[in-house]
This record gives sequence, C-alpha cells and structure tokens, in this order.
Amino acid sequence: MVKQNNVNYGKILFMKTALIQQKYYGTKDATIQQTVSMIQQAAQQDAKLVILQELHQTHYFCQNESVEVFDLANSWEEDLQFWSSVAKKNGVVLVTSLFEKRAAGLYHNTAVVFENDGSIAGKYRKMHIPDDPGFYEKFYFTPGDLGFEPIDTSVGKLGVLVCWDQWYPEAARLMALKGAQILIYPTAIGWFEDDAEDEKQRQLDAWIAVQRGHAVANGLPVVAVNRVGFESDDSGVLKGTKFWGNSFAFGPQGEFLAHANHQNEQIIYIDIDLQKGETVRRWWPFLRDRRIENYSDITKRYRD
Repeated sequence: MVKQNNVNYGKILFMKTALIQQKYYGTKDATIQQTVSMIQQAAQQDAKLVILQELHQTHYFCQNESVEVFDLANSWEEDLQFWSSVAKKNGVVLVTSLFEKRAAGLYHNTAVVFENDGSIAGKYRKMHIPDDPGFYEKFYFTPGDLGFEPIDTSVGKLGVLVCWDQWYPEAARLMALKGAQILIYPTAIGWFEDDAEDEKQRQLDAWIAVQRGHAVANGLPVVAVNRVGFESDDSGVLKGTKFWGNSFAFGPQGEFLAHANHQNEQIIYIDIDLQKGETVRRWWPFLRDRRIENYSDITKRYRD
C-alpha cells in the first residue's frame, strides 16, 4: 500500500454543491414553490451545483398503480421550460428528476441536468426499475435507453443515476469508466411503518454502505439526495411510506463529507474537491489492475 501521510493533494478544485432534501407539500404548486425558494437560498450561498431528489415535483406516486397518474407527465415540456428558467435565474447547474412523457404509453423516470444559462446539458433515463410493494415503478416507467453516459457541464462531468440504480456497482463503474468526476443519485426511498426498528436500521445501513462502496471502488465522490416526510398510499392498500432522508455525500475514499438527518427538510452544502479523485486513484489504482480479460461473464444473468 502506498504511504499517504502528509501527502499534498496538489491543485484543489472545489465545487460548492447544495443537496436539497425536501418533503411533499400536498400539491405540485406548493411543493415547487418550496423547492424554488430553497434553490434561491443555495444560490445566495454561492452554490454552483444544486441537486434535487427523485420525482421532486409531486408525491411519490408509485406506491400504487393507477392509470390516471400518467396525466402527471402531460406537463413534461412545460416542466422543462420551468426548471430551465430556474437554473438560469439562479445561475446554477441544476439536477432535476422529472416524469417524462416520450409518447403515448411510453414514459420514463428522467433526470434532466440544466446548465447555469438554462440550456439542457443532458439527461439520463433511469435504467434499473423496481417493482416491490409500495414501489410499483415498472407500471409507470420504461427502462432507460440512453446508457450510462456522464453529462458535461460547466462544473464538471456528472455521472447522474437515479435511486434503484444505487444498488448496482455496474452502473457506477460504467459511469466512472466514461470519465464521470462525481456520481449523483436523486432518490426516493423510505421505511414502511410496520417494519421493526432494527430492520429499518439494517435497510438504511445497507443503502449507505453500498454507495460508500461505489465511492471507494471508483475513486469518486458520491452524492445521494433523498426526500423526507410521510406519504400515504392513496389506494388504502398500504399505510404509506416514511421517507428516510439521510441525504449524504462521500469523498473518493469513502469519507463522509455531509450527512443529513432522517426527518427535516435541509439544504446540505458541501465543497467537493474534484481533483482529489485523481490523487486517490494514484494511491489506489483499481482501474489499472482490473482483469478485464476475465470479466466476460458479467454480462450474463447468472453463471449456471
């Protein structure tokens, strides 16, 4: 192992980043009003990159299956225009998470990144789609088809993924192999109230641990922004979900840079040093030592 004590990281390239951990306010308009206010606060604190949580405009509607919910995506074009104007007005690179209507009967869970001049820097369509009680996303979303492509922005090359993608090291690795400088996960995850307290803690610990591993394995900072608050299941089948917050940021060695609590709306500010990832990779050259000639079976569903 390379000795690391008293090592000079060299040039520091800090990117002031704001993570907006938020609850749902009962309507789209009220929720957006609060989001915009928090973005304005972040911009006033000189944040250059602002990251919002998954499906931040509305409630997490995937707790049940209802064809009427698809109407929420009818405002896709208007939503793009609106968040473009917010990014431009506040002079920030803005990571949003929107319900995309691509065509009749074809919808995506899509992260759209706006440059600080309001232009669209790029988008990512969620690739891994869950289908579990309270998380019926396969009913609503078609798996993404844009691949794992980092998005070039004025603040760096952003490896944007979404929620369920968090659990897959392949997604993080592919973003890293394409030159992402940071991994970003807008998120909506929480507990069922009937779960035992020790089970809730195990779930939360696993969620944090797997993403911390992405940071270490790829030598990259990792950021996850999750919602808070209880949201009922409108169908009455489930009691609802208490979203567990705990938005966080890790550095490229898995060091905690920030960690929010599980209950409050918060703006979490982090100064991320994008240069440190290169220094860490020189110490721990995991990409150099990959035995790619022996990995062909990774594309199989299972090695029978």
